[in-house]
Amino acid sequence: MGVAIVGCGFIGQKRSRALGGAKLVACFDVVAERASALAQESGAQVTATWREAIERPDVDAVVVSTTHDALPQVGLAALEAGKHVLIEKPGARVAAELDPLIAAAARKGLVARVGFNHRYHPAFRKARELVDEGALGPLMYIRGRYGHGGRIGYDKEWRSVPALSGGGELIDQGMHLIDLSRWFLGDFSDVQGFAHTYFWDMPVEDNGFMLLRTKEQQVAFLHASWSEWKNLFSFEIFGKVGKLEISGLGGSYGLEKLTFYRMLPAMGPPETTVWEYPEKDGSWEAEFREFLDDIRLGRAPAASLADARGALEIVGRLYAGGSTGR
Repeated sequence: MGVAIVGCGFIGQKRSRALGGAKLVACFDVVAERASALAQESGAQVTATWREAIERPDVDAVVVSTTHDALPQVGLAALEAGKHVLIEKPGARVAAELDPLIAAAARKGLVARVGFNHRYHPAFRKARELVDEGALGPLMYIRGRYGHGGRIGYDKEWRSVPALSGGGELIDQGMHLIDLSRWFLGDFSDVQGFAHTYFWDMPVEDNGFMLLRTKEQQVAFLHASWSEWKNLFSFEIFGKVGKLEISGLGGSYGLEKLTFYRMLPAMGPPETTVWEYPEKDGSWEAEFREFLDDIRLGRAPAASLADARGALEIVGRLYAGGSTGR
């Protein structure tokens, strides 16, 4: 399987090292030095334009890891060229930008997957297994927090430019929280929230607070932050007979851990089971291997363009109808 990567920054580099047996044959970046460095590491060829990369006959699949404004454009062109696509989250700046890609993938019979790699962390895979087994009973609500503190000059980077990013922290780490909540609870019919810029001098929000509710009255209460001075990830799933708590993602976010609190018949302190995952983050490779399996089996992807559209629709509703501090 020949792969082209368009966008050779931090995420493109991660993807190049987690191709699951596929081969990187071409790469492009608007910063030529980044593409050259990736090509030197992988043996791929640098192309003069991104169109040249995706149209090569030895390219079967394209990874699109650009700024948000270019994601749907490059992704659509790759699909029209007959290539399978893994497009990084959020997939686009607004939900409607994904509609042409959804139509093209269906028309061409191609696999189009969105990079929601958090689903493939071992703690979440185990949590999904426990939920599917009914270990928590009927699910009631989710509480999630995700944040980092940025870095010097963060307010001058491309994520602070609305035309490039489409928004701030809600469309960045907030997308992962929304996707994970939709993965466990399904679609949200009621969307409320508040976006505000507390610290960074930028025209997009650095904090987003969400209260999402399903038709069955299940709730996700979520907070995504660019002013979390110690990197944090916490995701709790509450059922009628138990609770799951996922904390940490490895690295600067701390040890990845899943804790299962099982209610006893007499209630009181729950029975507690802990799984720890100190190994290197393998979510990127696990996700890409499933992408390759989707292609080989002609299977619809678990994390689809429709999933990204559903999450982006929530972000759009918050921007349009929620309170904002800018």
